[in-house]
Order: sequence, then C-alpha cells, then structure tokens
Amino acid sequence: MRLLRALPGQDTAGRQRSSSGSPVPVHPSQWGFPTAPLLAALRLSMGKRFPNVPGGKRGSHTFSGTEVELAAELVSPRAPFSYLQKSLCMVQTVWVSSPGSWALQESHCHRQGRKRSWRCRFVRTIIRHPCRRHAPKRSRKARMLRKIQICLCFCFVSGILYEISLLSSCVFSYLPMAQHYLTPEQVLNLGKSIIFLETTERLEPPPLVSCSVESAARIYQDRPIILFMRGLTNETALDLNTSYAAFSLLSSMKNVFIFPLQMETIFQETPLLQWYNQVVPEQEKNWVHISSDASRLALIWKYGGIYMDTDVISIRPIPQESFLAAQKSRFSSNGIFGFPARHKFIWDCMENFVLKYNGNIWGNQGPFLMTRMLKTLCNLTDFQGTEDHSCQNISFLNPQRFYPIPYPAWSRYYQVWDKSPNFNHSYALHLWNFMNRNRKVVVAGSNTLAEKLYKTYCPTTYQDLIQNAKHRHLPGPEDIE
Repeated sequence: MRLLRALPGQDTAGRQRSSSGSPVPVHPSQWGFPTAPLLAALRLSMGKRFPNVPGGKRGSHTFSGTEVELAAELVSPRAPFSYLQKSLCMVQTVWVSSPGSWALQESHCHRQGRKRSWRCRFVRTIIRHPCRRHAPKRSRKARMLRKIQICLCFCFVSGILYEISLLSSCVFSYLPMAQHYLTPEQVLNLGKSIIFLETTERLEPPPLVSCSVESAARIYQDRPIILFMRGLTNETALDLNTSYAAFSLLSSMKNVFIFPLQMETIFQETPLLQWYNQVVPEQEKNWVHISSDASRLALIWKYGGIYMDTDVISIRPIPQESFLAAQKSRFSSNGIFGFPARHKFIWDCMENFVLKYNGNIWGNQGPFLMTRMLKTLCNLTDFQGTEDHSCQNISFLNPQRFYPIPYPAWSRYYQVWDKSPNFNHSYALHLWNFMNRNRKVVVAGSNTLAEKLYKTYCPTTYQDLIQNAKHRHLPGPEDIE
C-alpha cells in the first residue's frame, strides 16, 4: 500500500497547513483504521527508550494498563498481516509533539531546512514503510535496528502461519509434526484416526505390520495413523527406538504416530475398566487377542475413527463412516470397523463384552461379539453379488470389500498367480496372519501376490525388505577367510 504525500500547502490528510508551514494536527481517529494499539506501542517504545528527552516531559509519560495492553496487542502473532502492513505505512509519518498531541509530517522529516529531530530519526529508524526509494544512507545503528525489525516481523508471520496450519484439515501436508512431543489424546482429538494395535511385547514391527501402517498412511494422507504398542513405555517412546529399522521407517512418515498402549488409561470412563481391574492376564490363554478386542472398542468409542488389524493392507479409502466388515454372509469381523465417537453401538458392544465374557472361547469378545450385537439390530441375510447391506445407519460391507480371499484360502496370498486379481471391489485386503502364524513371509523376487501388494501399496517397506535381504547375503569376515 503506497502512502500519499502532501501537496504543497496541504498536509497528508488534504488539509491546509498553518501559516508557519507546520501541518495541521490530525487526530488519529481520522486515520481510517484502528490506531490505538499502534500509537500506544509507539508511545510506550519512545517512553522506555528515551526516558530523558530534551525539551520538556516528552519521554516521561506515564502509561496506563490499557495502553500497555494495546501495545502488546500490536505485536501479537494473531494480528492480521494486512493490519500490520497498514500500521507500518502510517507510522512512517507519525511524530510526537507533546505527551498528548499527535500530528502528521512529510516522510522526509525536514522542516524549514533544519536537521531531523530525534523524533523523526527514531520513527524512521524503528518502523518505516518497506518502499525506500530515494532514502538516505542509514547509520550503522539504524541498519541494526532495521534487521531486528525484519526478524520480529518474520516471527510474527511465522506464528500466524503456524496457527493457521494447526487449524487446517491438511495439517500433515503443510506442517512437519514432531510426533514425540504430542500425546495420544492430542492426536486422537484431531478426529478420524486410523488405529492399529500391537498387544504383544515385541518392539520391532515385522514387515507385514510396517506395510499395513505405511499403506494406510499413503491412502489416508490427511488423517493421523496411530500405532499403539504394548511393548513401548513412555521412556522408549520418546526416542522412537531408532535402533529398530521399522521405527525409523514409520516415524519418517509425516502422519504416522507411535504410542505406548496403556490399557488402564484407555479403559477409563468405559464399562471395560471394572472388567480390566478384575481379570488376571496370566490366567487368560488368549490374552493377546482379548486385550486387543477390548482396546479397539474403547478407543473407537472415545475418539472415533477406523480400526484395522496389523495384517490389513489398504488399497483405497473407505467411504463409509459407520460400518462393520462382513467376513462372510451373516457373520461380522472385528478386524476392520469404523464409527464416530460415542456411538451407541460401540457402547453396547462394551457392555456385552463384560456381560458375556468368556476368555476360553477364541473370538467370543471379537467377531462373535460384533455378530451377535449386529443381529440384535438387523435381520441379516445372504449377500448377492457385491452389494452392501445397511441397518439403522450402520453399513454392513460386502466380504469383497476386505476379504476377497477367504480365510480357508489364506495361503494364496503367498503363491504365484498367472494373472493377479485387480481387487476393484475392495477397500483393503486382510492377509490372515493369524492363520499364517508368521510361517510364510514376503520374499523379494518371489513374484508372489503378497510381494506385488508390497511393491504397490507399501514401497518403502518393500525397499527395506530388499536391503535386509542383501545384508543377509553379504559374506561375513569368517566367510572371506
């Protein structure tokens, strides 16, 4: 914004000059924008920096609390950038004639051939319009103060951009997050999280877990991807265990967060807390699965989002918000499901979890729980084709969405196909690691279906897999001798 200079015989407001040639004082209320914070900041700065100004009491003005607050408001990072720019333009022509009097003067700060007063020199040194055509060479002190001003303005703008980025839905696209400084609650409260759970004590996620998390991070780039691990503690979470390759790989992704799994905290304010305080994990033969079944219900009820097992590879976004995944007709899985926070269906599932608890039956608190609760709401029928079912605003998604290869044929993922399926009707693929029990793994160069999925949907994990394979085949010192 350019500042209009006064015409001969007029001041910058278009008013006539006095007979002495000095500009007619113009009250700040007539400047056309809120000037109280600007003027208070200038008066405060001049009063502090020049306490002993020659010529009366100009530097000894006593500032009220309101003026100090207004001055602080001027340098707030929340101040609109356009307002700051306009303020800088106007201050160029401001000079103080007495503690309560304000006037406008030409930017060249000469009057009747006399030298610049300390007031003009201060104003032009501290704050000046960015366009400096025909400006005289500044002193060393003025240049230093100018650099300080630029640094402060940069900080103000950075603060504004930082706050805008935090409120943006694309926070992960514009702001590199320091994952280890955030708490699980802060990330989960962003909403629409994709949640994974590792309820064993292992600290090195195997390639399939890494592929599941990476594929979700690539498909859902605007959503936080959270991996909760039972083996982590608060201390180990801070350094992200960089000695483990999978941690370095996953933590390098801008929307992936890895947190310790603290069940007692998760179960607070849910029906599961009383059950958790009474159960003895050492006496539960299926504790790894049961604790995972309980944790996923509590997390989705509290914060909403999508839960996925760590052997699920995402291939395209899931459009539904409230859904269950059919493993087959009339039978629901709990390996993938999504609901908004505080959904009644999830609360009812937690209550039934405690009421019908039987840890000796595998899946009683998992897929069987989801199925019996869904049957209380819906009359389940067989699927015909690839259509989805819906009941009371809950989508019951076709088995083709996540289970195009059913569990009896799980080994086909680790076989070579003459023609690979396209999975056009699927949102994600469940690789049945429970059936596999880690017996079959992806081998680089094997040309299996699972290897092709790794190449396409988790290429970073696949490259890491190749590097590890090369290291294993490198000869050791004893082999060389």
